[in-house]
Amino acid sequence: MAKKLGPPIFLGVFTVLAIVFLTGGGTDDKDEMRQILQIEAVYYDSGHVEISYLDNSDQTDSVVLEILGMDDSFQKTFYGSEFIEIVPFPNVPKYGWAIHPIVMEVEHEEFGHVQLKTEIHAVGEQVPNIIYSTP
Repeated sequence: MAKKLGPPIFLGVFTVLAIVFLTGGGTDDKDEMRQILQIEAVYYDSGHVEISYLDNSDQTDSVVLEILGMDDSFQKTFYGSEFIEIVPFPNVPKYGWAIHPIVMEVEHEEFGHVQLKTEIHAVGEQVPNIIYSTP
């Protein structure tokens, strides 16, 4: 009796594609953005978060910064290619920083409308990934 090879072959191909996708082995049109647009959000024990944005190309028109998940919504607009914003955060969230993602809507001369998302991290901890998106 002949065995069906379809499911094992599909599983193998799916596994290889998943590994390539998760390790970033494929080509990525966002590589240039990663080199040019940089953000970071660092929590300091003194009770505040320092959020920084830097556009190495100096082509940012405006940035709308939002911190999600707060009792009182935080949103602020910046003009130019660099800023640092200090936001009071008296306590580390009970369920971790993932409940307060940092989202930026960037208007850029070369890239157009770009959305950036990252998480807050404490001083000395590994910097979380930044998600780059173009609608």
